[in-house]
Order: sequence, then C-alpha cells, then structure tokens
Amino acid sequence: MSDRILLVEDDVALGQQVVETLSRAGFAPHWLQDGDAARGINPDDYRMIILDLMLPGTYGMDLLKRYRVKSEVPVLILSARDDTADKIRGLKLGADDYVTKPFFPEELLARIQACLRRPNLVGAERLIVGAIRVDLERREVTASDSTLSLTPVEFEILALLARRKGSPVTRDALVDAALDPAHDASRRTLDVHISRLRSKLGTDATQLETVWGIGYRLSEGR
Repeated sequence: MSDRILLVEDDVALGQQVVETLSRAGFAPHWLQDGDAARGINPDDYRMIILDLMLPGTYGMDLLKRYRVKSEVPVLILSARDDTADKIRGLKLGADDYVTKPFFPEELLARIQACLRRPNLVGAERLIVGAIRVDLERREVTASDSTLSLTPVEFEILALLARRKGSPVTRDALVDAALDPAHDASRRTLDVHISRLRSKLGTDATQLETVWGIGYRLSEGR
C-alpha cells in the first residue's frame, strides 16, 4: 500500500511541521494549502487524509462529505475549532478522528497510526452487511439469497450505505452520490428511493434504518 498522505492545511508553519513529522515517520506527504485545490483529488490515491476545516476556498467539512461519497480512506480532522458540536458533526460525516490545535507531533503521529490500523473497505468488490450483499463490480445486490432488481440510483444509495455499514450517512452525502444536488427536489426524491429500496429488500428492510435529523444507516440486523 502507498505511504502517501494528503495534508490539507493553510497554516504554513503548522503545515511544515506536519510534513516534517510525517516524513521522519516514513510517510510521503502531499501538502495542499487551499480547499478548492483539494476538491479534485482522488482520495483513494492516498493512504490517509489529514484535513483542516477553516480553509481558503472549499470548507473542510464539505471536502469531507465529498471524499466520503467516493472513498473509505481514513480521514483525520486537524482543527483549531474545539467546539463539541464541530467534533460530533465531523465524526458523523465520516471522519475517523478529530485532533484539536495546538497538539504535540507525537500525539498526531500516534493518532495517524491508530487510524491506519483500523480496517477499511477501500478497493473492496463485495460488501456484506447482514443478509445484504452488494457486488460493486457486477452492480448486483442480493438479500436473503434473492437477487434484487434495482435502478442505478437505488444501487448507488445502497452501495454508499454498505460502504459505511453501521454508521449514519447524511442525506446530503446520499444526494451527492446518487442524485442531482442542484435540483431542489433531490432531498424529497431521496425519501422516495429509500421507500422503494425498503420495499424491494422485503424482510431485510429493517436493516435500512432512519437516523432522525441526520439521514440513514445500513445495519447488520439481527
């Protein structure tokens, strides 16, 4: 696996410190100082992403949502914002850890290594969540040994939920993944697709849970 780590941080002094820490630990850091510059990257080109929140251009939380639609690469938020609400929001959006500034380089390195020890689903071709199996290569879904006939939109919704199994996925992230975020009715349309998915899942529909105020979650079921 590549040892490339993406650092998105606009503070020059801090960025240099993190780059030096990563380099000494044997990683290959790629440092971007602008949120807009980080929008177009492929998150799967990196082993991990370290992400500041208050960036020029695209806001860090928006970058996190964008990355989570595409990938399960570990993301560590590095921010001066120590408000509990910010931490909770970042973790709910899919961050693996949240480190507040200032910090000791040794602590940051320990947090990075802890994140990298966690299993993730990058590159997985089949996702198994309870009775539901999602074949990403063949774009097929089975539930309780029955193959489901899903529309492309339904498949993308279920695939994203399966990638984040057991964790809440925001409505915005699901809209970004499967619908047209620019369309005013996309959020309402999402509920229609979720309802149809539940109908097609039949007895396994209980695995597709509503997380009030956030979005939806695909659980292992009972």
